[in-house]
Parts: sequence; C-alpha cells; structure tokens
Amino acid sequence: MSDLNKLLAAASFAAQKHRDQRRKGSDAEPYINHPLEVANLLANVGEIDDIDVLLAGILHDTIEDTAATREELTERFGERAAGFVLEVTDDKALPKQVRKQLQIEHAPTLSIEAKQVKLADKISNITDITNNPPHDWSLDRRREYIEWGEKVVAGLRGANPNLEKRFDETVSKARDRIA
Repeated sequence: MSDLNKLLAAASFAAQKHRDQRRKGSDAEPYINHPLEVANLLANVGEIDDIDVLLAGILHDTIEDTAATREELTERFGERAAGFVLEVTDDKALPKQVRKQLQIEHAPTLSIEAKQVKLADKISNITDITNNPPHDWSLDRRREYIEWGEKVVAGLRGANPNLEKRFDETVSKARDRIA
C-alpha cells in the first residue's frame, strides 16, 4: 500500500471511529476535523513527511476516545504508527486531573515522533478553545487550559522548531484574545 493510500485509509478509519463525536466548542464541529488538522500541522508546519508520524496524527485519539484498539491500529497501519498513538494516549480509567498531570510528567519521555504529534495536538486544542470555546468554559478555565498546555509543551521542546514556534504564536494570540 502506498503512503498516500495509507494516509487516506487512516483518515477514513478515524472518520468512521469518530463519526458520532463532536468537538466541545460552541459550534460542535465534527470531531474528525481535529485529527485532520493535527496531521495538517505536522505536514505543513512541522514539515514532517514520515508517514507513520502523519498516520499517528490522524489516529492519535482513536484508542483514547473510541473503541479502537492498539491491535487494530497495528494490523491496519503498522507497529510504528500504532506505537506513536499509544505514546500520546491517556488512560481514561484515571481521573482527569491525574491524566493531566501525567501528560506533563510523561512529555519529556516521549519519542521525538510522539512529541511532534503532541505538539500539533496542543496547537489545535488551544486554537479551538480560543476561537470556539465550549459555551460553559469561563475565561479562567481557558487560561488554566493554556497554562497547562504550556507545561506539557515544556517537556516537548527540542522536537520540532517549526511546531514549537507555531505553539508559541498560538499561545500569544490566545492570551491576547482572552486577556
């Protein structure tokens, strides 16, 4: 299977798995827009052409947020891509605050490839909560999310200067908008 075919298969797989999910923002856009944006950031901002990283970008929330399994991802997209997805997957059995703290603690231990996926994910999420916040998120909650995102990204530094620059620009714009 060619890289393009794999990428399209991953997009189709993620769209199917996330089909009933919506983003938390007030416009409740289809969830699939998020993993596609993550992959786009990886390719066009991060200048990444490693197919397994791009696949992981598209698939990064499938294990965490759907019934997809590591075995399923491994069979369809290979061990390497599935491994990157697993590295950035939270354990939903843990309380939210514990998961958030573990993201901060584990960020420095991720592979370079998983760090890049996590960077693109944080850029996308902070952009969303700035431009289209959930209707029940106060300014303080949005500020707290940005501060937490910065703590996670502190452990990702050195993985991709272009993504790091975009993250910093995104945070700066976010702070200006919710000041």
